[in-house]
Amino acid sequence: MLASFKKNKVGILMMIVSAVCVCFGQLFWKLSSQGSLWFLIFGFILYGLGAVIMIFAYRFGSLSVLQPVLSLSYVITIILAVTILNEQVTLLKLGGVLFVMLGVILIAGGDK
Repeated sequence: MLASFKKNKVGILMMIVSAVCVCFGQLFWKLSSQGSLWFLIFGFILYGLGAVIMIFAYRFGSLSVLQPVLSLSYVITIILAVTILNEQVTLLKLGGVLFVMLGVILIAGGDK
């Protein structure tokens, strides 16, 4: 398991950065719905940056490991929704987030 993390470390880290950029980009899109053109533009910039980082990340790991790491965006989105948008997290959502995190750990550690 640790060998897979070592082999794909750079790619995994880049995918996590990509997921963060994409999530913040989407957050700014949500915030732009209140009328701020600058939030909309900044959201597109962050989302685009996340896409570019993701493309470069594929050079540093296996697709079968790196692509599932992007599902951490669901975890990041829940965190942003709670902390910035004051949304409520149900027990069901919390359980889903835990399953996603467990799945990412198992898949990222499963490369030969």
